[in-house]
Amino acid sequence: MAHEITVPLLPCGSIDEIVEFYTMLGFTRTYYQVRPNPCVGLRREDIQLQFFGMPDFRPEDSYGSCVVIVPDTQQLFEAFAAGMRAVHGKLLVSGIPRMTRPRKRKNAGNHSGFTVIDPGGNWIRFFPSPGTGNTGAPAGGKLARALANAVVLGDSKGDNEQAAKILDATLAREQECAPAAELVEALAYRAELAIRVDDTTAAVDALTRARAVPLTETERSELTAHLTGLEDLETVVGLAP
Repeated sequence: MAHEITVPLLPCGSIDEIVEFYTMLGFTRTYYQVRPNPCVGLRREDIQLQFFGMPDFRPEDSYGSCVVIVPDTQQLFEAFAAGMRAVHGKLLVSGIPRMTRPRKRKNAGNHSGFTVIDPGGNWIRFFPSPGTGNTGAPAGGKLARALANAVVLGDSKGDNEQAAKILDATLAREQECAPAAELVEALAYRAELAIRVDDTTAAVDALTRARAVPLTETERSELTAHLTGLEDLETVVGLAP
């Protein structure tokens, strides 16, 4: 047997909040029920999700999670990001709901994945289909390896404080000798971690340091996604022009 389909059924406090959020990301409502039990179905192309409402549910206490395999994580992230910017004028990078950027996960075969944390506190984890080319060589330099470890803690486990400690310790040692591209990536992630824990001062410091890194045109081209990420974070903390 082949071509089976699995549709996650996840908890939330309000199915109406869920509909509003996922509509922003380009989903359409396929089912809606209020009684006897609140339930809603949503679909975006071949991605299907369903949710059931619990009036006293606390999103911050949720263990709801699922993995969604897609052909291109960067393309889907950019579509979701465009929806967030259109509605909120910025990317949602802290609190609930929020979204992480696509980053290589050493605990997932070095695939580049990202996560949407929806209003129900559910972690919807997007990873690429096998063989789609969204992998790369394991991190090489000391700062790149520290970043890889921090991403596992921050993006996969939600331990933003420990992820920040790992990056801070390595940045203090490698600031002057790390390759420019690694430095920009690490500082961009450090800024995002700071925003997640409401540390605007640390976020501004990391963003300022990232912008001060001298880059060649080739490096700028290779870092396009990360430089766009800096712009998103600058908008969040009020640094954008």
